[in-house]
Amino acid sequence: MKFFTAIVLTDLISFVACLFFPWWSIAVAAFLVAALIHQPPRKAWLAGFLGLFILWIGLAIWKDNSNEGILSKRIAELFPLGGSSFMLILVTGLIGALVAGMAALSASYFRNNKL
Repeated sequence: MKFFTAIVLTDLISFVACLFFPWWSIAVAAFLVAALIHQPPRKAWLAGFLGLFILWIGLAIWKDNSNEGILSKRIAELFPLGGSSFMLILVTGLIGALVAGMAALSASYFRNNKL
């Protein structure tokens, strides 16, 4: 239950934080959630990773559908993605997920060592 709660809280806090602060506020949100909900390091990392992966994939698909994929195809052509909107959305989700996962892992280690 802690795992699911951590994923949902990471989603919600990150979404609200990104409305008011820069994109990297997701790391602060994931750190806070992992610090408040004590889990082993692997579960903390996975909760942060999945929370942000789901959030950013969902938001990217929503934005992509709102402009019929025109922008994502043009951006995907700038990168070595072969013009694939799907790959651009996947890479976007992975970047956010890795940032949040590492922040949650840091919080778990910080809490375990009681520095």
